[in-house]
Amino acid sequence: MSSYVGVLVSDPWLQSQFTQVELRTLKSKFNSTKTRFGRVTVKHLPPVFAKLKDFKRTFDENKIKTILDESYPNRSEEVEFETFLRAFLSVQSRGSKGASSFLKTGTTTFHHAINESEKASYVSHINNYLRDDPLLKSYLPINPTTNALFDLVKDGVLLCKLINVAVPGTIDERAMNMKKELNPWERTENLSLCLNSAKAIGCTVVNIGTQDIAEGTPHLVLGLIFQIIKIQLLADLNLKKTPQLVELVEANQDVEELMGLAPEKLLLKWMNFHLKKAGYEKQVTNFSSDVKDGEAYTYLLNALAPEHSTHVTLEMKDPSERAKKVLEQAEKLDCKRFLSPNDIVEGSANLNLAFVAQLFHQRNGLSDESPKMPVSVPEKIVTDDDEETCREERCFRLWINSLGAVTYVDNVFEDVRNGWILLEVLDKVSPGSVNWKHANKPPIKMPFKKVENCNQVIKIGKELKFSLVNVDGHDIVQGNKKLLLAFLWQLMRHTMLQILNNLRSHWQGEDITEADILNWANRKVKKTGRTSQAVSFKDKNLSNGIFFLELLSAVEPRVVNWSLVSKGETEEEKNLNATYIISVARKLGCSIFLLPEDIIEVNQKMLLILAASIMNWSLQKQSDTESTVSDDTDVSSVTEEISNLSTDDGSSDV
Repeated sequence: MSSYVGVLVSDPWLQSQFTQVELRTLKSKFNSTKTRFGRVTVKHLPPVFAKLKDFKRTFDENKIKTILDESYPNRSEEVEFETFLRAFLSVQSRGSKGASSFLKTGTTTFHHAINESEKASYVSHINNYLRDDPLLKSYLPINPTTNALFDLVKDGVLLCKLINVAVPGTIDERAMNMKKELNPWERTENLSLCLNSAKAIGCTVVNIGTQDIAEGTPHLVLGLIFQIIKIQLLADLNLKKTPQLVELVEANQDVEELMGLAPEKLLLKWMNFHLKKAGYEKQVTNFSSDVKDGEAYTYLLNALAPEHSTHVTLEMKDPSERAKKVLEQAEKLDCKRFLSPNDIVEGSANLNLAFVAQLFHQRNGLSDESPKMPVSVPEKIVTDDDEETCREERCFRLWINSLGAVTYVDNVFEDVRNGWILLEVLDKVSPGSVNWKHANKPPIKMPFKKVENCNQVIKIGKELKFSLVNVDGHDIVQGNKKLLLAFLWQLMRHTMLQILNNLRSHWQGEDITEADILNWANRKVKKTGRTSQAVSFKDKNLSNGIFFLELLSAVEPRVVNWSLVSKGETEEEKNLNATYIISVARKLGCSIFLLPEDIIEVNQKMLLILAASIMNWSLQKQSDTESTVSDDTDVSSVTEEISNLSTDDGSSDV
């Protein structure tokens, strides 16, 4: 039903040669190539294969071309996905050992060892936070010594509940399928809701699909659970939630640098702040090797809880004994154990991070008084940024991270200023557009190198027909927020329209426009016999949510429970409808990052993306079932297009 359902291949033998993660990786490469060229031919394969990790050290592009010429002499021949896979295997079989690490040999299927200590810790966290949940309490507590966790996650309910613990209100539980016995469609919907919501809170789920969770694939399940727990534990690691963190700003440091730090980096900075005051001479740079001997923890706990401090711990020679004493001391601060003494000694990065985050949560050791802001601290830290700006930054940040680019973005306004991340995103959405020979990889010390990257970003943007009048690389380097948001909006819009144009066979070969999306949505709703119609994506009547609920019901009639829908006449009713819309769309399989406020306030940009995502799902569903619905293919009546969004939508602000 959704893009997260496993990639299926008609030939059982061919299917058996790959894991789902591997199939999705190759499917992504295939789709990217098709997006760029309109179709995939044999001549496109060598440059695509040459960039894959499996071939980088074995074959160059010319060697791959030579191998493929033997089996596929017609270089203009169009290639379907299964042929793409066979060609991949053909090249792979010519490796130095005649075999592949990519195939499902013993090293692939059983390659991922499970850390039992991590599993026990995550199970303990789940038992603690969900033990009173009415729906789950009959299944909890989970026994960490068994594989019960991997069975319990298969219907998606536990993971959805865990996401709401991490970021309350993310999922409208009214949209969840919570019957005792769920059919396969209902389970898939729950898992789609879970994965799309996980992306919407900042999890990276590029190589995780509904089928992986439905199969209870241990390493993928544990990886997802850790990401959700980490987001919960680090939620207060920012100046808005904990303004006292401004104490960490050093005399020669700009507070903007502190704001731009990833939560994990900020946690390390907090830890080192207290260690320095406690007289610890080393710098902790990670949650693994630097804390293995337990000394840093001893100093940290002595600084945070002097009433429980003891020098006996430091005098211990055995790291295991010291680690044991550290955890005993931490328990006096009501820190539930995320790790064992052995986890400290072995340097378990995930569990040590969770332990330090819990220490911060229980006792951060910062001033209880309202912090005195340095002169350099902008007004925006004391009073929030413009709400819409914050929401758009969040949306674009989550969208960028969902693309699976190499560099994770924690703060759009800070992280993109060297141009590198924008180049990575451009290479994802428009493969081959970036000249990497002229790109400068971080860390970049020389300002002109950053400008070079950003100039290339602007150049590619203009090639993609973005509105970039009187804009150059310096504007990005300087962190012009208005410009960055406008550029990212155009990039996001371009990507969505590009995805829809991949399905242009439904549209008689014509490029899909914003007007087409609006007209498609109106026709869909009208065909069901309902009367709601949208004049534009700025139509204030959209704020009650009824039109989008009718659109969702039109593309999948059973997905909306109308007994839960209000008229949207009050602010409370509008909020309930908006929250329900977002969860229902994610349940279908739409990857969206808007908030209820975007619907209530009729944010034109976000509503366009919402409608386009629903349209994409609907057309993809038709494509997958190899059927054509007349109202989706008839675009002859679409004669009026929206050439550009108006100035207030941001695209012409550049």
